[in-house]
Amino acid sequence: MGDMIRLTGEDGVSIGAYVAKPVGAARGGIVVLQEIFGVNHHIRAVADRFAAEGYLAVAPALYDRVEPNYESGYEQPDMQAGVAIRSKTDPAKVMLDVKAAVAEASKGGKVGVVGYCWGGTLAFAAAAKIPGVAAAVGYYGAGIAAMADQKPLAPTILHFGEKDHSISAADVEKIKAVRPDVPVYVYAAGHGFNCDERGAYDAPAADAARERTYAHFKQFVG
Repeated sequence: MGDMIRLTGEDGVSIGAYVAKPVGAARGGIVVLQEIFGVNHHIRAVADRFAAEGYLAVAPALYDRVEPNYESGYEQPDMQAGVAIRSKTDPAKVMLDVKAAVAEASKGGKVGVVGYCWGGTLAFAAAAKIPGVAAAVGYYGAGIAAMADQKPLAPTILHFGEKDHSISAADVEKIKAVRPDVPVYVYAAGHGFNCDERGAYDAPAADAARERTYAHFKQFVG
C-alpha cells in the first residue's frame, strides 16, 4: 500500500499523486501515467507492482486540475465520463504535472515513465519533451501516431493490441515507419489488455508486455 501526496507544478498548482515505495533503497523511479479512469484501484496496483520490483513509483492524479480526486471503474458510463473529463484537460498543464511527478520520482534515482491508454500517449510525449526521463514505455496510446514525428530523447518502447478498435493498424504502421528507432510490439489482444480489472484483459499479452517493460527499465533506469 502506498500513500497520497501532493505535487506542485512549475505554475504553482498542486495535484495529488499516489506514491508506492520499495522496501529498502530504490533502484530508480517510475512515473505511472493513468488511463482515462483516473488514479483508480488498478493504477495504484500497477504502482505497487513497480514498488515491489524495487522502484519508487509515482502516479500523478492528472485530472485534479479539472475534476479533483476522480477515479472510476470500467463500465460504459465510466468510459463516457472519462472521455468527457479528459477533453477538459489542458495538454500543456498536464505535462507540467507529469514533469512534477518526474521530479518526485527522481528521489529514487533515474526515472522511467510508463503510461496506459491516455497515459501511453503522455509517456511518449514525456520522453520527447521532459528532461530527466531516462526511459519510457507506452501502452496503446491512441495519440502517438499524431506525434510520431517527435523524437523521444530517451529510449522508448511501445505496446499495442492488434484487436484494438480504437487504434488502427495503419496508425501502428505509421509509428513504425516514422520512428524506426522506437521498438513497437503488437500482441493478439485488444485495447486495455494490461488491465486485469476489465473485460479486455489478456493475460499472455499482459505478461509478455510486462516482461519487456521490466527489462527496458532494468536496462535504462536501474
